[in-house]
Amino acid sequence: MARISNGHLYNLRRRPVDAVDATARRRYDGGMKRYPRSARTRDADPAGAGAADPVVISSRPLLENLRFPGCRPLPLPRGRFEEDFDFDEQLEYWDARTETAWVAETPGIVHEDTSRRLLHLVYGIATARGAPIRAIGTIGLVERDAGGDPVRAMQPDETLYLHPDRTVFPAAGPLVIGRHDLPDVVLEVDHTTDIRPGKLPVYEAWGVPELWAVVPEGARRRRPGVTIHRMVGGRYRSSPASVALPGWTAAEIHAALTERVTSAHTDRVLKRVGRVLGEREGTKPDDVPLIRSFT
Repeated sequence: MARISNGHLYNLRRRPVDAVDATARRRYDGGMKRYPRSARTRDADPAGAGAADPVVISSRPLLENLRFPGCRPLPLPRGRFEEDFDFDEQLEYWDARTETAWVAETPGIVHEDTSRRLLHLVYGIATARGAPIRAIGTIGLVERDAGGDPVRAMQPDETLYLHPDRTVFPAAGPLVIGRHDLPDVVLEVDHTTDIRPGKLPVYEAWGVPELWAVVPEGARRRRPGVTIHRMVGGRYRSSPASVALPGWTAAEIHAALTERVTSAHTDRVLKRVGRVLGEREGTKPDDVPLIRSFT
């Protein structure tokens, strides 16, 4: 997740937190949000290649009364946002209208181990599939207005791209919604936080196709488990299994992400998912020199 520099926080704390909290509770305007087609979307829809019409990401009223349990609000003015996107504290969400950043406590070993295990696990899937999967980690996701100014920003705990060879990534800086390709899967670990009343509706509005909310053992606000949110008709629907990584069930994902050492059962599951993905795309393990191409 993103962080806010300590020097900046020293200045920001001069503003009363109560004032920030009250500001952050203002309602957002409703309406429909549209973003331009990304290159990958055009490739997937040749008939729309070069089309000027934007893609409708979500038609639900956007982002009203967002809440971020387990986080504290801190003022972060618009003029300082870009220069302070190199952070030292855990940023869950930043909003330009309220000029407020919501920050979580520094993550512990449970949070970090859970999210970082995903990289190891998808390597097994990619090996069985015969094509690389790219894990980017906590890349910044920023929405900008028509003039290029930031509107809101978040950072996930992990991001996966299933086709990195044809994905539009930022050359530097954060991923801009509507300009770069969205991740195929976003992972959020709710150990001390709860994404449901805050980050979840933003991911839905942005059109992230699949979001995994992982709750490890010992979580403060939710029961342990994994919820897979799939984009269906512009809205998230809970699913018992992933579509991006076909057939990988929520129960299997939770077990794989929270066991200390990868079990023989999980290893079989990873190979199964990779083979199904390879059969769907016409790849097999010896198609790609995976050790060199996997990142």
